[in-house]
Amino acid sequence: MNLRYDSAVIIVNRNEPDVQNSMTTEAFSVRTDPKKVRKLDKLAEQQDRSRNYLVNQAIDQYLELLAWQDERIKEGIKSADAGRFASDAEMDAIFNKYKDA
Repeated sequence: MNLRYDSAVIIVNRNEPDVQNSMTTEAFSVRTDPKKVRKLDKLAEQQDRSRNYLVNQAIDQYLELLAWQDERIKEGIKSADAGRFASDAEMDAIFNKYKDA
């Protein structure tokens, strides 16, 4: 049997209190390739932060982005349900603006 190890496990553990939210945390693991782990560790060292800190910052930013996108989508659906659409002339202007770009 030939075993191949081409992934790494990152264990995210925030047992220390979150300074911003003063809430407890829980640990979980993520499988990823070793190259990403090395990049993460290098970045953590450069910023004098822990791997754990950087992963949590990335998760926070990702969740904020998804919430923002979800809100924009809901606003778009609400506008469409209310019958607010761009006119043909407005759409033509948009397409023409990027036609030669």
